[in-house]
Amino acid sequence: MGVLSNIEPKEVFYYFEELSKVPRGTFYTKKASDFCVEFAKAHNLEYVQDEVNNVIIKKPGTPGYEDSEPVILQGHLDMVNVKTADSDHDFENDPLDLFIEDGLVGARNTSLGGDDGIAIAYAMAVLASDDIPHPPIEALFTIDEEIGMGGAKAIDLSDLKGKKCLNLDSEFEGVLTVGCAGGFIYDTYIPFEWSEEEGTKITISLSGLQGGHSGAEIQKQRGNAHKIMGRVLNTLAKDYDFNLISINGGSAANVIAQFNETIIVADSEQTEAILGAITELKEEISAEFIGSEPDFVLTARAVEKGTMKAFDADSTSRVIAYLYGVPNGVQCYDRSFPGAVETSLNIGIVETTENAVRARFQVRSSMKSKLEDMKNQMSMWCELVGASYELSGEYPAWGFDENSKLRPMMIELYKEMFGTEPTVETTHGGLECGILFDKKPDLDIVSFGPNLLDVHSVKERVDIASTERSWEYLKAILKACK
Repeated sequence: MGVLSNIEPKEVFYYFEELSKVPRGTFYTKKASDFCVEFAKAHNLEYVQDEVNNVIIKKPGTPGYEDSEPVILQGHLDMVNVKTADSDHDFENDPLDLFIEDGLVGARNTSLGGDDGIAIAYAMAVLASDDIPHPPIEALFTIDEEIGMGGAKAIDLSDLKGKKCLNLDSEFEGVLTVGCAGGFIYDTYIPFEWSEEEGTKITISLSGLQGGHSGAEIQKQRGNAHKIMGRVLNTLAKDYDFNLISINGGSAANVIAQFNETIIVADSEQTEAILGAITELKEEISAEFIGSEPDFVLTARAVEKGTMKAFDADSTSRVIAYLYGVPNGVQCYDRSFPGAVETSLNIGIVETTENAVRARFQVRSSMKSKLEDMKNQMSMWCELVGASYELSGEYPAWGFDENSKLRPMMIELYKEMFGTEPTVETTHGGLECGILFDKKPDLDIVSFGPNLLDVHSVKERVDIASTERSWEYLKAILKACK
C-alpha cells in the first residue's frame, strides 16, 4: 500500500506516487523518461523516446471516437529540487518522502514536484484507463522545462496529428491560461582579485524566506535573500572595514532565493559593532515585511582571527554595488490584463567561483521589446562593475488566440460542471506553449490544472480535492472532443 493509496482520484495519485519514486531534477530526467517508456510498454502503447529523452505516447480513441481528431496532453518530466538546510536527501537517487496533511500532499523536507508531476499522472491515468471516453491521445512529456525549456526546444512535433493541446502545467484551479511570458536566463560574472587580509572572519547567514516560483509569485513581494544580503553589506560598508571572502546562495534561477551565506573578514576592533549592526538590520528588515516573512532569520557570528585570503577592496566594492543596485522583482504590470505582471526579473543564484562571483537571473516579459530592454539594462550593470555575461535559455511568449475553438468550449463546460465561470488569463510564468506553437502554428492550446501551493519550495503541496475536480474536468473535456 502506498502513502496515497486511499485518496481520490486513486488512479491519478497512484501514478503520481510512482513518479515520486523516480529522481527527476532538471537535467537529470533520464530515469523519469525511461519510467514513461516502461509504462508505454506495459500498456502496449505506441511510443517514441527521442535523443534528449522527451517521450511521446499514443493511444487510439475509444469506441465511437476512433476517427476523432487526436488531443495532445502535455506536461514536463522535470521538477525543481529544493530541500531544507538540514536535509540529507539525495535528489539524484532518493525517492521523495510523501505525506498527507490537511487535505494536501507534500514531501518531507523537499519540494514535491507537483509542478509538473501532476500532469504526468493525469496523462498516465488516461492512457492506462479502459473506461474513459476519449479521442486518440498523444501524450507529450518533455524534459528540462524548469531551466531553459530544452526539451520543448528539441522535440520534433511532425508526427503529432492533434491540433487541440491541453497543457497541464497550471497551478490554480478554475483558471484557464491562454498566454504566457517569454524569457531568458542571464548569468553575470563579476571578476575579483584575491588579497591577503588580516582580521576576524565573520559568517553572515540569511535564511527562512518563503521563496517560491519567480513567475507565479514574483508579485507577492517575497524577500529575495540575495537582494537583502546586498542591502546588509552595503549598509555595513558605510561604517565598517571588511573584505568579502565568499557569497553563496539560492537554488535555481526561477526560484525566489530563500537563503544566502556570506563570509567576510573584518577589522577585529570593529567585530562586535558589526555583529550588533547586523542584529539591528534584522529587526529593521523584519518590520518592513509586516509579518509576511515570519521565519526570516539573519544571523552573524565571529569564526576566527588571523590572516586569510579574501577579495581585494575594489572587488569587494564592485560585488556589493552590483547586488545592492541591480534591479530585481516586478518591473512593470500588464496594461492589457490589469493586475498581471508584464516584466520581471529574479536573481535566483549567487555563487563564488575561483575568480568571479556568478549571479544567475530569470528574466520574463510578455513583450518582446521589454525583453530587449531588460537585456540592455543588465548589460549596463555589467559595464558599471566590470562584469561579463552569458545569455541562455531564451523562449518566446505565447500570445492570446482570439480564434481558439478549444477555449470557449472549455469555458462553457466548466460553467456547466461547477456553476461558475472560469478565469481566463495569461501567466507571467514561462510555459512551453510558446515553443510548441512556434513549431506547430495550428495548435489550439489551453493550460489548466489543480491548485498547487508554494511550488519550487519545501512547502510545495498538491490540493487533493482540487486534483479530483480537475480530473473530472479533464475527463469531461476529452469526452466533449468528439
